[in-house]
Amino acid sequence: MSVNGIGATGYPALQGVRKAQQYQKNGVAGKSSGVSFAELVATKVAGQSDVSGMSFKDMWQARYPGAYYHVLDGSVISQGAWDRNDFPLEKFFQDNTDASVLNWKPTGAEPQATSSQVQSWWNSTLGQKSIIVPPELEEKMKNDPELAKKVMANVENFITTYTATSVRPGRVCSWLISLDENGEIEKYHVIGGGGNISGPTEEQQRQFEAEQAAKRKRREEYAWLNEEAALKRKLMEQEADARYYQTSINKKAVLAATYEKKIMEVVSIVK
Repeated sequence: MSVNGIGATGYPALQGVRKAQQYQKNGVAGKSSGVSFAELVATKVAGQSDVSGMSFKDMWQARYPGAYYHVLDGSVISQGAWDRNDFPLEKFFQDNTDASVLNWKPTGAEPQATSSQVQSWWNSTLGQKSIIVPPELEEKMKNDPELAKKVMANVENFITTYTATSVRPGRVCSWLISLDENGEIEKYHVIGGGGNISGPTEEQQRQFEAEQAAKRKRREEYAWLNEEAALKRKLMEQEADARYYQTSINKKAVLAATYEKKIMEVVSIVK
């Protein structure tokens, strides 16, 4: 499954790799390497490190050791390209990535998420993190350390929140985050693999089948009631038509008799 950034769509579930709204480092639930941003600030207060002099890149890589950092304008990547299964996101999980990747254009039909090629690409990024910072934001943060701290806190909160709310036990995930010029998360890919994936228990399967049978029965009963109601309406309409027809005949007969009576009266007067 893929969850792609703000306003993007997700892909269906797949085996082996899943892009999900969650993070888990080294397959340990709720645990990640590095020091949290809050802890970095705390150590500064204790005089143990010079956090105030750290750049955003330093904070990012101190919090997530080994994470990749790219100063590129990720906004030029169209949402359509970003969402595709063959988008070369793996290129952002290496040090020598350059601006050419921003101009990637798809060729041919989009491969299935379950294809071995796509699975291989996604598997190659598992357990890693990468962030794309536009040059404008990079310059702003160099001149505004408070902004850099704010952006770092926002990114960490984003990852931590997804971890806490939807991570599956045993998952190993990787993150590719693209920031806009104001430091907000513009787009993202979260990829995950592994974990405890199991089907329903026998009891759950029986319950599911019972629920499905009950639904089928209710649908059949509803259809029968509708059919019966339609038949009753038809009969009532037919009866109403018959009554109307009989009433019309009776009225005509009365009128004819009245007319004939008056004719006879006129004839008798003439005689």
